Amino acid sequence: MEGTAPIAVVIPSWNCLNDLSGCLESVRAQTAVDVELLVVDNGSGDGTVAFLEQEGIDHVALPRNLGFARAVNLGVSRTRSPLVMPLNADTALEPDCLEHLAAALAADPALGGVQPLILQLEPGAPRRPDDPAAVVYSLGQALTADGRGREEGAGLRRGEVSTERREVFGVCGAACMLRRELLVELGGYEERYFAFCEDVDLNVRARVAGWRFGLEPGAVVWHLGKAAWSAGFTRPAADNARLVARNRLATQIKFMPAGSTPRIALVEAGALARAAGARRLRSTVAGKLAALRWLPGLIGERRRLRRSGDLGRARAWLGI
Repeated sequence: MEGTAPIAVVIPSWNCLNDLSGCLESVRAQTAVDVELLVVDNGSGDGTVAFLEQEGIDHVALPRNLGFARAVNLGVSRTRSPLVMPLNADTALEPDCLEHLAAALAADPALGGVQPLILQLEPGAPRRPDDPAAVVYSLGQALTADGRGREEGAGLRRGEVSTERREVFGVCGAACMLRRELLVELGGYEERYFAFCEDVDLNVRARVAGWRFGLEPGAVVWHLGKAAWSAGFTRPAADNARLVARNRLATQIKFMPAGSTPRIALVEAGALARAAGARRLRSTVAGKLAALRWLPGLIGERRRLRRSGDLGRARAWLGI
């Protein structure tokens, strides 16, 4: 489309061929924009690579699972378009989605990224983007008072929430459009995180550096959620608990004010109690201990962020 910057759509995949094929079909339907498509496969064993080769889709085939963050960063390094759309394989885009997102970034040079209205994908159910009964997956990312990321509007019906265009704290990593300039400046997603909370961390670092984010509700994406994770691990709940516990605490250490420590400790005590009830205590504790082993490096990152930007720009979005 004349006047619209080319868009690199980077899709990490892992043992989710059925979902990926539908996602690719929806990307191919974005005829109003110039799309540079790349799939980064994390060592799938379900025939994904053979499918990509048969379909003639540009891809990178990794020998093993290197994680969501590293796969996206690798995809960014292998593409050249000024706009980048990290996209989960278990998503489906409405036909004009990329056009709306690119137009939102073109209209506001201060925006580092935008995200669509993300609705819950129900297998086999009709997809009607204007359906007031459709369940919201994300209206943008928000921060709780103790520094945890949460998806605004998650679980509510579309008809129950405001879908006006607005600024948000950050964008959901499942489907968002970012300026390449932002990703290069920040060094991309934090690869040590492997998966989970890497979008919260990127949003925090971007805010500290002075970038802003917006919600573009004219763009709609449907998201199944955690499909690849469930397909890839034998103990998805335990690994989920470990990685979330580690990565969440690591991000909190990077930017939260020291005065918030009692609140964080109280919230984490409750998380440990819930983990015990769900028989995931060992995994959750292992995650917290792993974050503490990173402590020297995290403190160094906190100091670097303070020198290069303003931690208050992220803290200003702390909610209740």
